[in-house]
Amino acid sequence: MTFSPHPNSPSASRFPVVVVGAGPAGLAVGNILRAAGVGCLVLETESREFIEQRPRAGVIEEWAVRGLERRGLAGRLLERAERHSECEFRFDGRAYRFAYQELTGQHHWIYPQPLLVTDLVREYADVRGGEIRFGVRDVRLHDVHSDRPAVSYTDPATGERHMVHCDFVAGCDGARGASRAALPPSARISRHDYGIGWLALLAEAPPSADRVLFGMHAGGFAGHMPRSPGVTRYYLQCPPGDDPDDWPEDRVWAELQQRLRAAGRPPLTEGRLLDMHNYVVEPMVFGRLFLAGDAAHLVAPIAAKGMNLALNDAFLLGDGLVAYLAEGDRTGLDGYSAACLRRVWDYQEFSEWLSEVYHGTSHGDPFRAGTTLARLRRLFASPAAAAAFAEQYLGTAGMY
Repeated sequence: MTFSPHPNSPSASRFPVVVVGAGPAGLAVGNILRAAGVGCLVLETESREFIEQRPRAGVIEEWAVRGLERRGLAGRLLERAERHSECEFRFDGRAYRFAYQELTGQHHWIYPQPLLVTDLVREYADVRGGEIRFGVRDVRLHDVHSDRPAVSYTDPATGERHMVHCDFVAGCDGARGASRAALPPSARISRHDYGIGWLALLAEAPPSADRVLFGMHAGGFAGHMPRSPGVTRYYLQCPPGDDPDDWPEDRVWAELQQRLRAAGRPPLTEGRLLDMHNYVVEPMVFGRLFLAGDAAHLVAPIAAKGMNLALNDAFLLGDGLVAYLAEGDRTGLDGYSAACLRRVWDYQEFSEWLSEVYHGTSHGDPFRAGTTLARLRRLFASPAAAAAFAEQYLGTAGMY
């Protein structure tokens, strides 16, 4: 944290904003800034090819898609993404269709994160001419609590050290990145460990249904998530700390078939083929450092909320930075942390509630199993319970 080349040396430069991390949050922020004519530099430790292929989430809520659309970032998504209007719960050997679009008028979009990242990189770097450095090493943040913050990094090709001075740093580089390493001791990190594990699996197999399937079974939870006509994502509950090598393909498919079996439904279409926790960093602002996405919060894939939270952060941060740098209006930046955390904690609460629904029947506790089944049955017996669940599942609750 002591490296400080002379500002006029060849290795020093300046941008109003340095964005650390080229995931959905960082690239969305960069695009918002470029569209407004605000200079920024995006730094990414991985290669462009890597981030465009890295398997990640695929469910985007409608409000998030509309946010991308308003900012000119949803063209290819709207052309290629699938729309999902219902999901299906399977328990007690039966299938229960849950048509959330009929209740809310809203739907989900299925668009794998690598495709969205590819779109955002192309728009930022190739169309809008944004500055981006891939494969950088040893990224460090400096003086973020002053009015002269900076970010330094090493060029992997030359080994040269660069210092970039800026007005603001957008920390979008996840839980193990330089942004989190720069947090002061006063940062409060709230963590919740679910005490369960999930295997996340991609199968080269057509989806076995045209919707998401949630299987609640005494042997553990199983999930079926369509990704494309030829690829399906599955989740399979396992003991925390299990080695994936303990789960050969024949064992995985046997468990998936058993846990997702339902009367009147065909067996799964087979093909070739993580311990979970949540955390929240509070606040999300430290001096001139603004955290976004996984650098600030992690939501286990239980409710498919992670990419949506990252985009919400990006919209608020990008708009706030533009308002301040272009017009001198600090309102958005001053309210950034509180506005983000309202949605973060709401999604965390829903994830915790949904975890009990998913896993309550597999703990070997008949009382928990009974209350879990009662919750599930209520979704299909009470219109009020169904509407409340649909609002949370789609992120359309009245507070937004």
